[in-house]
Amino acid sequence: MCLLFFSYQVKPGYPLVIAANRDEFLARPTAPLGYLDQEKSLLGGRDLRAGGTWLGLSSGYRFAALTNYREEGSRRDGSRSRGEIVIGFLSGRSSPETFVRELAGKADQYNGFNLIAGDPGSLYYYSNRGGGPQRLSPGFYGLSNHLLDTPWPKLLRGKALLGDLFLLPGSINPAWLFALLADRWQPPDRELPESGVSLDWERLLGPIFIDAAGYGTRSSALISLDTAGEAVFYEKTYHRLANRLLTTIAQYRFPASSSD
Repeated sequence: MCLLFFSYQVKPGYPLVIAANRDEFLARPTAPLGYLDQEKSLLGGRDLRAGGTWLGLSSGYRFAALTNYREEGSRRDGSRSRGEIVIGFLSGRSSPETFVRELAGKADQYNGFNLIAGDPGSLYYYSNRGGGPQRLSPGFYGLSNHLLDTPWPKLLRGKALLGDLFLLPGSINPAWLFALLADRWQPPDRELPESGVSLDWERLLGPIFIDAAGYGTRSSALISLDTAGEAVFYEKTYHRLANRLLTTIAQYRFPASSSD
């Protein structure tokens, strides 16, 4: 997961709405959205190389999302998989606060990451590259590969595009949110961050939706939790075949319906 926008206790009727893009090397094997356990109590995609996930939801309405922290040259081989953190929270019973505080005690075992973890009662943010666990107040937030709400151009643009949409009354329209997650606006060079990669890579990583040779946005995801107690998880997966961009969409919900 490389770009995440979320509305927490702001949109009427929806305590939580998440819209996110996962950017990754195209050759990295990945399973699309589905159940992560035999009991069908955990939902998420799966990284088939390391076994974890980047965004997930449980039948108990626990949710978590993780982004890598961009720090060129600081990645340590042999570190624990960051994707296991999300599954650990989703499958556990500890409160979000307890989980992130325990995680902070062993955070040096992982390369740089950001974590959003919560349930209907509370939402927490933690990065092992900046400060301690932080309980989040109601609001609209953005997260990429730096700290929460770091004003990178695509983060500012996404918040501007999605913020007004999250405040509109009525039900969530997935098509609108997916369209905004497909935005390809290229920031000018003078506005790009200096995150330790080359200028060519900063340009490549600049848009909300990335489509480059060998690397790009692999999927877009939406999670909504409403006040009636229903959570819906959509994932739009992008397939690049012969210079064509094809898509498939999966939809699951808790409580599960007969169509899931």
